Amino acid sequence: MGRYIRKRLLQAVPVVFGITILTFFIMKMAPGGPLTGMISPRTSSESLQRAREALGLNDPIIVQYWNWLKQLVQGNFGYSTYNGQAVLTEILDRLPATLLLTVTSFVISFVVGIPLGVYSATHKYSKADYGLTVFSFIGISIPSFFFGMGLIFVFALKLKWLPTSGFGSSTFNGEGMALILHKLKYLIMPALVMSLSNLATVMRFARSSMIETLNQDYVRTARAKGLSEKVVIYRHALKNSMIPVITIFGQSIPNLFGGAYITEKVFGWPGMGLLGVDAINNRDYQMLMGLTLFTAILVLLGNLLADIMYSFVDPRIRY
Repeated sequence: MGRYIRKRLLQAVPVVFGITILTFFIMKMAPGGPLTGMISPRTSSESLQRAREALGLNDPIIVQYWNWLKQLVQGNFGYSTYNGQAVLTEILDRLPATLLLTVTSFVISFVVGIPLGVYSATHKYSKADYGLTVFSFIGISIPSFFFGMGLIFVFALKLKWLPTSGFGSSTFNGEGMALILHKLKYLIMPALVMSLSNLATVMRFARSSMIETLNQDYVRTARAKGLSEKVVIYRHALKNSMIPVITIFGQSIPNLFGGAYITEKVFGWPGMGLLGVDAINNRDYQMLMGLTLFTAILVLLGNLLADIMYSFVDPRIRY
C-alpha cells in the first residue's frame, strides 16, 4: 500500500504541472486583464505602462509562465492584483469555512444517500422505491441556486427559523453546545443545497449496485443457508456493492468544490467559492489561478483517498 501511495503521488506531479499550464494560458486568453478593474478615465497611458511593467505583463507569455511556476515551486502563489494580499494567505484564511461546508455536505450525501439507496433496492418497485426515485431525479435536476433561494424564502424570510446568509458572528460569547448551535444555524441551508445533487446520485448508484449484488450466486447461497435477510444484506451484500459508490466519492469532490462557488455566493458563506466569485468580478487573475491550482490539488488528494478505500472495501483489490 505504501508503495502504491508513493507511486500515485509521483504520478500526480505531471498532472499538477499540466494543470498549471492549462490554468495559466486559459487565464491569459480571458478578455480584459489584471489591470482592467484598476483603470479609470483619469489613468494616463504612462501610469498604465508602469503598472504593466511592474506586474511583468510586458514580458513574453512564456517568461510570465516560467516566473509564475518558479514562485509556485517556492510555495508562493503570487499576490492579488486587486488588494495586494498574498494569494496563498487569502486561500488558507478561507479554507476552513469551505472545508466545513464541503465535509458536512459529504457526510450528509453518503450517510443519508447510502441507506436510502439500500432501502430502495431491498424494496424494489414498491411505493417507497418510486417515491425515492422521483426524489433522486428532482435532486439531480434542480439547480443549486434555485434550491438555495427557495430555502432562504421559506426558512429565513417566511418562517424566520434560520439566518439568510453569513457564517455566524465571530464575537459570539457562547461555549460548547451553544457555539455549535450558533454555527449550525448558518450551516444547515448551504450544506443541504450542496449535498442534494450528490445525495441523489449516491442513492441511485447505491440502489443499482445493491440490486445487482443481491442477484449474485453467493447471496443466494447465504439465503439458502438460512441466514436472516439483515445478515445477508448488511454483512454479505452491502460491502461488495459499495465499490461504485466509492467511485462516486472520488468523482464528487470536484463537483462539490465547483458547486461551492454558487452556494457560497448565494448564502454569503466566506469560503474559497465566494473568494473565487469576487476574484472573477474583480478580474483578479492571480487569485483565480491560485484558487484553481489549490482546488486541483485537493481533488487529486481526494481521488487518491478514494483509491485507497477500494482495498479496504474489497480485499480482492491489491495494489
